[in-house]
Amino acid sequence: MYHWICRRIARKNFERINRKDYQGLLGACVDNVRHRFGGDHALGGRRQSRAALARWLQRLGRLSPSLQLRVLDVWSTGWPHDTTIIVRWEATQEMPDQSDYLNHGVHVIKMRWGKIVEIDANEDSQLVAESLRIWGNHGNPEALAPPILQ
Repeated sequence: MYHWICRRIARKNFERINRKDYQGLLGACVDNVRHRFGGDHALGGRRQSRAALARWLQRLGRLSPSLQLRVLDVWSTGWPHDTTIIVRWEATQEMPDQSDYLNHGVHVIKMRWGKIVEIDANEDSQLVAESLRIWGNHGNPEALAPPILQ
C-alpha cells in the first residue's frame, strides 16, 4: 500500500508540472531539496533549496509554455524514511519554429517521510539545449541565460 501511494504522488507531481501548479509540487519538497537537471544551458545545473527550485520551475514554465510530460512507468522501493521512486516519461511541446520536440527520460526521486528530498532528472540534455537555442533565436533571451544555481 505504501508504494502504491508513493507512485500515485509521483504521477500527481508530473501532472502538476503539466498544469504549471508549481506551488503544489514545491509543497511536497523539504526546504533543502536537491535538484539536478543535466546539461550546460539555462535549465541545467544543480539547486539545493526549495527557493532555487521555485525559480527554476518558473523558468521552465516560461521557456517551455506548452510542455507536456506523459508518465510511462513508475517504480518505488524502500521504506518511509528512505524511499526511491523512478519515473520514466516522454515530453512533448510546441516549438516556435514548428519543429518536432519529443524527449524522454527518467527521474530518480528520493523521499523521506512523505517529503521529496532529491530530484535527479535524466533526459536528452542535448535536445533540451537545442530547443533552448531555438527559443532564444525566436525572441526569448532567457533561453540563453546561465543556469539557476544554489
